[in-house]
Amino acid sequence: MIFSSIPFLYYFLPCVLILYFMAPRQLKNLVLLLTSLIFYAWGEPKFVLAMLLTILQGYIFGMLIEKYRDRRAGICLAVSATVSLGLLAYCKYADFFIENFNAVTGLSVPLLRVTLPIGISFYTFQILSYIVDVYRGTVPAQRNFIDLAAYIAMFPQLIAGPIVRYSDISAQLKNRTHSVSKSALGIRRFVLGLGKKILFANTLGELGSIFKDSGDKSVLFFWMYAIACALQIYFDFSGYSDMAIGLGKVFGFDFLENFNYPFISKSVTEFWRRWHMSLGSWFRDYVYIPLGGNRVKKFRWLCNLMIVWFLTGFWHGAAWNFILWGLFFGVLLIIEKLWLLKVLEKEKTGLVRHIYVLLVVLFSFLLFDAADISQAWYNISSMFGAGDLPLVSAESLYYLKSYGVILAAAAIGSTPLISQGIRKLRERSVPEKLLNVAEPVFLVAVMLVITGYIVDGSFNPFLYFRF
Repeated sequence: MIFSSIPFLYYFLPCVLILYFMAPRQLKNLVLLLTSLIFYAWGEPKFVLAMLLTILQGYIFGMLIEKYRDRRAGICLAVSATVSLGLLAYCKYADFFIENFNAVTGLSVPLLRVTLPIGISFYTFQILSYIVDVYRGTVPAQRNFIDLAAYIAMFPQLIAGPIVRYSDISAQLKNRTHSVSKSALGIRRFVLGLGKKILFANTLGELGSIFKDSGDKSVLFFWMYAIACALQIYFDFSGYSDMAIGLGKVFGFDFLENFNYPFISKSVTEFWRRWHMSLGSWFRDYVYIPLGGNRVKKFRWLCNLMIVWFLTGFWHGAAWNFILWGLFFGVLLIIEKLWLLKVLEKEKTGLVRHIYVLLVVLFSFLLFDAADISQAWYNISSMFGAGDLPLVSAESLYYLKSYGVILAAAAIGSTPLISQGIRKLRERSVPEKLLNVAEPVFLVAVMLVITGYIVDGSFNPFLYFRF
């Protein structure tokens, strides 16, 4: 089940909300857990068992780590991490390793063809962070299995993040605030996130699909595809994060932000402080710093950075283009840290820095979206006319006219301009009653348009099947 579907929006979610708010406080986590398991089992019930077993081992080893606090605690941590990462490796990476083994040795070891459980990368990282934090003593072990399971299996953030750490919401599992104003804020955030997904990401994805099927490509068409691809990925990822954060507020939780207008960045370093922040901070705290961070000799520090970015790419998918995507950013970040940031800071207008970041992002997401490395190289080189491509074609001009407005709207929507405009309206003494009426009317209108798109069977891809 996905958020952008009629069964979720008009059947599952209303039933969950009714059950949740009817339940007494001491049973709310149980309701959240059971409904989350139903949500996850909607597509493949067998994967629920794997998730529950993973949660169970985290629960048991968390208590054992807290009990012993000696060498045995380290053994428990290692065993728990091995179980979690072993399941992830088997489901997500086994065929990748077999394919590459066959390519190197010339053998024909059969592939396992394991179906990837949706969201396994997200909940694996949540369990790992919980176990490590218990080992470090920064949080106590959770003795209530239902509370721990509700945290890990919570459907708002289960399949697409953000990666919510136990330490951030442990107190909220026991005591959290439910209010009309908080729920209203959550509903607004959810609807806007759903709008990002349906109206922007899906429409831009439709343009990308048209481009891939086209037999009349041009340099202009490749640039349109690159821009649409980057914006689609942003609005899809950030849209799901907004929906998760919004639903979290409805259920009384405060999840941390995951995106902060990354396209306004003036360096790649800044871009990654604004993009998928929960993933970046997770790798920083549980991989980079334990490796020594920047508190080691320069060569070791550079190795630490490349390890983190190798793992960042590999986390996104079991393919070489994802690995190279991560290493590409790793190399750029190293170059920036060593000297390029000082050069960029001398450019006072910021225009050159913005262009630099946007070009890097466009090229990187062509690599991210490609089926393989050769296709990524073909797409990037074609943006500069390789292969004697024409600058424009009749088809590219047609689709520029058809999708130009949505491309422009998406570009503006990826910046803080709209939120700043709304803030200025409030500051200029626009009657509060008018805004209070206009906002729900606008949200209802957005939901009606979204529903129309979904019912019409419009292009509605799910990008998280690889995660």
